[in-house]
Amino acid sequence: MAFLVAIAFVGVLAAILPMASSASAASCASGWSSSAVYTGGATASYNGHNWGAKWWTQGETPGTSDVWADQGTCSGGSTTGGGTGGTTTGGSTGGGGTNCVYPNWAAGTDYAVGAIVKYTDGKLYRAKNANPGYDPVISTWFWEPYTCTGTTTGGTTTGGTTGGGGNPGSFVVSEAQFNQMFPNRNPFYTYAGLTAALSAYPGFANTGSDTVKRQEAAAFLANVNHETGGLFYIVEQNTANYPHYCDANQPYGCPAGQAAYYGRGPIQLSWNFNYKAAGDALGINLLNNPNLVQTDPAVAWKTGLWYWNTQNGPGTMTPHNAMVNGAGFGETIRSINGSLECNGGNPAQVQSRINSYQSFVSILGTTPGNNLSC
Repeated sequence: MAFLVAIAFVGVLAAILPMASSASAASCASGWSSSAVYTGGATASYNGHNWGAKWWTQGETPGTSDVWADQGTCSGGSTTGGGTGGTTTGGSTGGGGTNCVYPNWAAGTDYAVGAIVKYTDGKLYRAKNANPGYDPVISTWFWEPYTCTGTTTGGTTTGGTTGGGGNPGSFVVSEAQFNQMFPNRNPFYTYAGLTAALSAYPGFANTGSDTVKRQEAAAFLANVNHETGGLFYIVEQNTANYPHYCDANQPYGCPAGQAAYYGRGPIQLSWNFNYKAAGDALGINLLNNPNLVQTDPAVAWKTGLWYWNTQNGPGTMTPHNAMVNGAGFGETIRSINGSLECNGGNPAQVQSRINSYQSFVSILGTTPGNNLSC
């Protein structure tokens, strides 16, 4: 009898323990959706677990990316993933019938929500949010992949902007010339990444005479050469500086972390407010995900072009305006690092930039122009 009682007791425990475990599980948050945007601190459920987003993310499946922190098992609700988008891994389906012909994406064109375009990779994308022609592959908050049930045979426009950047064939620097300028460059800094970034600022190296276009391209690449040691360094080398680039006085703070806004990319983009400004201008959430500048070549080049085309820095004009309006290469130095180098501050650094510029205009078959120093 005692033996049977013992068996019965064990059976009771076996029946009780799973119920206790289930009761202790947290309630499941809304199911993860591949098309939804999650910012740092957001929670979603997937495959029976709750997951917390560490920073901005979209389309990265919980459990397969470091952006998601496992918060443990959960019960109830929809936990298989997909949220309102079902269990798909991203993008949308449907539409188009048997004739899937959509216009080619064109930088600088205003797109309303729902607009469908064919990108340069041959794939279709639909605008989730209205935008002024942001790149569908890079600006994923604005665009999502779109699958047509028919045959995609091509667009109805030629794509790009008239005479603008974004097409490698229209860029005044060929890939062979680029490789000649940077023989020891880091493989991260690709020519394809640079030409893909041109769509963000179609006026760059595409304004004025052929000479001016070549001079501007040479001026930009010469300053980039100086900032990165010949396109060798992707990130700032002095790690002790990293925590200094968080300006806590900004209302948006430093959501990616105190030490997350160090120098990255061809112009060594630094400070949380510069990541915020560049990201806002480019349609990319760099404030929450600054690592994109060191992991995506096109994004890295776009930040360089953002500064070149929109920022005066310590100067009185943007580097782009300095070159197209005849102020000369010296004014680009002033706009980038004039407070430390110009007016006799560091003539050796100034001369280093000038030497690179003179070398690059020679490679491009043109002359340097006047006002080389600052």
